[in-house]
Amino acid sequence: MSSSQPIPVVLLTGFLGSGKTTLLNHLLRSSRGTRIAVVVNDFGSIEIDSMSVAGQVGDSMVSLGGGCLCCAVDGSELDAYLEKLSRPEHGIDVIVIEASGLAEPQELVRMLLASENPAVRYGGTVEVVDAAEFDATRARHPETDRHLAVADLVVLNKADRVGEAELARVEAVLAGLCPGVPVVAADHGRIDPELLFDRVEWSETCGQLSFEDLLAEAAEHHDACGGAHGGHLHAAYDSVGFVSEQALSPRRFMDFLDGRPAGLYRIKGFVYFGVPGHREKYEIHAVGRYLRFARHPWGRDEPRVTRLVLIGSGTDGEAVARALEACREPAPQEAGPESMWGVLRYVPELAAAAAAGAGRDDSDELE
Repeated sequence: MSSSQPIPVVLLTGFLGSGKTTLLNHLLRSSRGTRIAVVVNDFGSIEIDSMSVAGQVGDSMVSLGGGCLCCAVDGSELDAYLEKLSRPEHGIDVIVIEASGLAEPQELVRMLLASENPAVRYGGTVEVVDAAEFDATRARHPETDRHLAVADLVVLNKADRVGEAELARVEAVLAGLCPGVPVVAADHGRIDPELLFDRVEWSETCGQLSFEDLLAEAAEHHDACGGAHGGHLHAAYDSVGFVSEQALSPRRFMDFLDGRPAGLYRIKGFVYFGVPGHREKYEIHAVGRYLRFARHPWGRDEPRVTRLVLIGSGTDGEAVARALEACREPAPQEAGPESMWGVLRYVPELAAAAAAGAGRDDSDELE
């Protein structure tokens, strides 16, 4: 990831015993070049021995001690932690906040969206659910349904502990509780990190073992010994690539985003609209229901091309590609400035003006 880009902050939520820490440990082992900073209530079972050897804990991990994150810190305190972790000298690519099982995800999301730190951006909320204890958890914690409604991605963990019929039943219940939200079944928290962040290309190092060396060595040894985490990842997801040398219609593209299919979790890349006065490159970040655009100048001799990657679970890749093809615009130079209002509402520095011009409310994306 480029250090000039805002660092995504991913919220990892779920009740005690759902497997959040196991999932986080898996992400740390699977980073292979991506520097992950972690904010947790306490270290708990997070495997930090190799991080201590590599001397990384002081710069890339923050412990909040006891208590739930949304109660232990207010917005300004969380901003202070994020400011520390997002300093360029640390080279952090993604920040993961593992919230206490008692935390209120909606409040955490609001705290992140209210952050005035331009170096970070909201990267989505991942709710971890125990497939084997799903009904018992809902009975014990009625707020489960409310937490699921905030999620951008649900990891149905411990799927190996239930049969196919029971797994399908729980998935059907989740589809009713959080319609359109991707649900990924996993065991031992093993999801593909590409669902949450882009992995940096990993390279061998010489001399003292790096953080990546130590984690990779430990994972390979564990798998070679027949560890429970060996084998293939159990994240069933789809990735669709889209490239267009023809400009896209801002209105049709926003219609696509507003009606994007259930299960489509991440959209990333750059869009070229070619509308007079708006011929910049528009970077897009969409995670669940969260959407942001950022404007950038084109590089010298850089072709004006739209390049997108769309990641989801259970999506129809061919239908997504057809819908994007329908967004092509053969005559962007004929479009008026009002055609861009829908896009500009999601460019932070232009959102208020765009909403005023369109005569629409500039409300937040939280539903």
